[in-house]
Amino acid sequence: MILAVGLATIGAAPPMQERPATPPAAARPAVPAPLPVEVFAELPQIQKPAISPDGTRLLARLARNGQMLLALIPLDGKSAPTYFDPGKSDLRWWRWVNDEWAVIGVGIEQPFEGDEFYFRRAISLNVKTGAMAVLAGKEAAQGGDDVIWIARDGTPRLMLAYQRSIYTDTIDFWARVEEFDLSTGKSKLIQGPREGVLDWYADRDGVVRMGIGASLDGRTSRLLYRESADAPVRTIDRSRGPDDRMTIPTLFLRDKTKALIIEDDPDGFSALYELNLTNFERGKQLFATPGYDIGGVIPDPAGDGFQGVAVEENRPTTKWVDPTMAELQSRLAARVKGANVDIWSMSRDQSVAVVRISGADSPGAWLLYRREGEEITPISNDNSVIGLKRLHPVRTIRYKARDGVEIPAVLTTPKGRTGALPLIVLPHGGPAARDSEVWDWWPQFLADRGYIVVQPNYRGSTGYGTKFEELGTGQWGRAMQDDLDDSVKALADLGLADPKRVCMVGGSYGGYAALRAAQRDSDKYRCAISFAGVSDLNRMIRYQSNFLYAKASGDWLRRQAPDLKDVSPVNFPSAFNIPVLLVHGQEDRVVPIVQSRVMAQKLKSAGKDVTYIVQPLGDHHFSRQQDRLEFLKAMEAFLAKHNPA
Repeated sequence: MILAVGLATIGAAPPMQERPATPPAAARPAVPAPLPVEVFAELPQIQKPAISPDGTRLLARLARNGQMLLALIPLDGKSAPTYFDPGKSDLRWWRWVNDEWAVIGVGIEQPFEGDEFYFRRAISLNVKTGAMAVLAGKEAAQGGDDVIWIARDGTPRLMLAYQRSIYTDTIDFWARVEEFDLSTGKSKLIQGPREGVLDWYADRDGVVRMGIGASLDGRTSRLLYRESADAPVRTIDRSRGPDDRMTIPTLFLRDKTKALIIEDDPDGFSALYELNLTNFERGKQLFATPGYDIGGVIPDPAGDGFQGVAVEENRPTTKWVDPTMAELQSRLAARVKGANVDIWSMSRDQSVAVVRISGADSPGAWLLYRREGEEITPISNDNSVIGLKRLHPVRTIRYKARDGVEIPAVLTTPKGRTGALPLIVLPHGGPAARDSEVWDWWPQFLADRGYIVVQPNYRGSTGYGTKFEELGTGQWGRAMQDDLDDSVKALADLGLADPKRVCMVGGSYGGYAALRAAQRDSDKYRCAISFAGVSDLNRMIRYQSNFLYAKASGDWLRRQAPDLKDVSPVNFPSAFNIPVLLVHGQEDRVVPIVQSRVMAQKLKSAGKDVTYIVQPLGDHHFSRQQDRLEFLKAMEAFLAKHNPA
């Protein structure tokens, strides 16, 4: 096993009220001693474990020497893991093909003809011999890791969609589909390239049924479809702009005339529907969760039906529609009291499963369930120090923005502390994303240092319906920023936060929001911290102009504010009147480091209080433990100086 852990029960968290009554002093929980910063910087011990079809091994990302490596983990309780170091490549994903073979997706940025290109590859792995081979290694161009089908008969076969050229004026720029036999390395052509199509989709039988094509600028797209392997591919739907949506199947069903689609219900929340493939008309609704969008479907073992639906109300979970899975979920939840229990990965016959137990205030652990004997054994804690301990309480609140829009927010409160506490406003990135009640090392660290932390799901956040998301259009740095400011008043009115001791902290779009707060609302905050934040929206458009579909992405970014220059903090360094901490990774491929570098230069030239830290090997996702630790230490020192708890 990886790391033996005690299977202690996570105690149920006490119910919390929006305005809790103050308990007598003797009943108040003691304020725990702060944990060392290294505890929160620790990488997860294990990530995304996938069990082999026969239930004897795991493939997972494991923490080792401060970085995450792919590991093959025997489940016999005796053998040690085998590690695969991707080197400078990004480890993107991994999947089982059969009991002997797996396939891994990697990516790496490399110079090519005077420019930098990000190349993606699929690598086969024989788990018994350790042999590895790059699929289409000599033929693939930039995109070469799109596995669209894996055989279900136990043979080591898969289909790979990949490009053979980086030049857009050749047909080989567009994806072809080949079937590979991993045991021989041989392949055969299944679907030739079609102009505009980079994404192909196959049904469970390996028939390429669908392709999604787009113009080079990304402004128009089309849906290609065929009923069977011998039918011609034809265009059945088109999108001619950002508000023109196509009907795209999510999963092909056993009945070849039907599929699943995820589309908005009459109230604007995404739900699961049946789709008639003979006329492409939407049929009956199969699943919905009122007031929230659904996140996707979990296919059944056969691959032509579904067992459950991913939902995220106050926290992400799976609603199982398959009675066997629903009953297993109930049994596991009954055995692990007071924790969130998620069935993560299952063997072919569903007799062995990887189960995650966690809480919003606890990083939790991974367990192995065996149906024989109803045995549950530990695999690994997520955090080697915290283990199954509960730290700082987390709950969801809702408050009204100044224009009456209701804003959901995640609130983390320091255990044992009462009264109006110093506040950290922590907006999420994206902005097409959302925060929920899950373990998050940023707010837990901040709460451990005595701050109350609010994570507003401002307008434009996903998960709360199309109408709420569209409220963010044109409101970057405007009403979206107002929603963040209004959280301060809401918590002050509840008596939870001191409105005179507030800082904003964020990463990516959240980093942009922190910079915008320092520039626009210095009177409301004492300091701002930006990790990998955007400071210049027009520069982001220029950066993205080198990418495929750049004009569409540029169009989208221009719609986020009436005047991008007016909401870009870099243009107003003189307006900054509070201290700012900027941290950015040199290897960030999402938000280039120039966004922070120029911001720091302009603030220094204007005589402002700015601290700028470059992480030479850092990326956009804090993949290295050393970078996490450096960031937390810098943030702790900065807050202690400018907004002490």
